[in-house]
Amino acid sequence: MAANSVQQLRLRYASVLKNFVASAQTFDILDTVPPQTGQQRNAAPSHSLFVLDSSFNPPTAAHLSIATSALEESRRPSRLLLLLATQNADKPSKPAWFEDRLVMMTMFAQDLRTHLQSRQSELPDIDIGVTKKPYFVDKAAAIEESGLYARDTEQVHLTGYDTLIRIFNPKYYPPTHTLQPLEPFLSRHRLRVTMRPDDEWGNREEQEDYLRQLAQGGREGDGAKREWADRIQLVQGRKAGELPISSTRARQAAQTKDQLLTTLVPESVASYVVEQNLYQE
Repeated sequence: MAANSVQQLRLRYASVLKNFVASAQTFDILDTVPPQTGQQRNAAPSHSLFVLDSSFNPPTAAHLSIATSALEESRRPSRLLLLLATQNADKPSKPAWFEDRLVMMTMFAQDLRTHLQSRQSELPDIDIGVTKKPYFVDKAAAIEESGLYARDTEQVHLTGYDTLIRIFNPKYYPPTHTLQPLEPFLSRHRLRVTMRPDDEWGNREEQEDYLRQLAQGGREGDGAKREWADRIQLVQGRKAGELPISSTRARQAAQTKDQLLTTLVPESVASYVVEQNLYQE
């Protein structure tokens, strides 16, 4: 993407993001890769909507792997929504401005489609979306209620194991602090969870046991239902010996101008980070 085009894209995102924040909308699609009209989007047949909800600060090779795995295994026509929360429950809005993240999300979407070209004949449309909702269940409801997707669209949220633990933490569901607010989501939609075996989250067997306990009624005291386990798929993540990849490590590599950055994030994202001097403060 030419430098002028990148700067124009950044300015456009800054403008539409400002309009979104000032509006009453809680969810909107700011762009689609490849470009597409709203009429075409709504006319799409019934499909799975994979939702990759992240701070994208920056998008990483791990995000690329998670999305690729889901899209390759899907047996239905699918789209991908890259979702950025403008209000996040746990993370501040810095160090990269939201418009920079949106540009990187667009580059990531283009890289993902290129990555998939040699693997499948039909490439997915990828939406660049934003939401004002900080919590998982509210984001899903905002997407559903927006009218931007067919009513029978099934959302499949792509998360890491650490996010699964947060989703099933009652503290995020005041005032009752039970898991009952998950019922509307898990009765219609799904979670695809990439396991994250490490010292903090336990090994693969321990993570699989977490789901088994849910299926056996171990969380009924918190308001969870056994059948919810059928709506959650655990998938293999990073293998033993592979390089740990995270946005935190990518920001550190950018700050120290470490060549490792090109391994941690897609090539076009790495170029943008370097050219814009992101994460230097």
